[in-house]
Amino acid sequence: MATNEGRAFFTLAGYHFNPDDITRLLGIEPTAVNAAGANSGLDRPVISSWELSTDNVTDDVDVYALTDIIIKQLEPVKDKILQAIENYNLSPRVGVVLLLSVDKDETVPEVGFGSRTIRFLAEIGAFINVEYKLSERI
Repeated sequence: MATNEGRAFFTLAGYHFNPDDITRLLGIEPTAVNAAGANSGLDRPVISSWELSTDNVTDDVDVYALTDIIIKQLEPVKDKILQAIENYNLSPRVGVVLLLSVDKDETVPEVGFGSRTIRFLAEIGAFINVEYKLSERI
């Protein structure tokens, strides 16, 4: 029997920056980085990224709770995030990745964001991205 899965994440992405600089500035260890653009030449735009993610959860996927976990970690360093966005010309984004069960007995998670999350995202000028896929039938 297939089950729902999901995670939430926050990403800072941009051209030609070193994610280690963001880690030092924020004082938060990321769950993933892509440093492809850190050493690339200016003649070819290459994106780097710094990401903080929740663990992947199964069964009762609560998007409100998942994004709240991320925002609570970021709120204390909001000014540093704004500094990083300005200094490195970064694009902030909160995302949710869902793998939805096609099992007719499985509930469908609500996808939404609480006022705390929306307020924080507005204050830093972040985008929201929701990605979903359907699981295969078993």
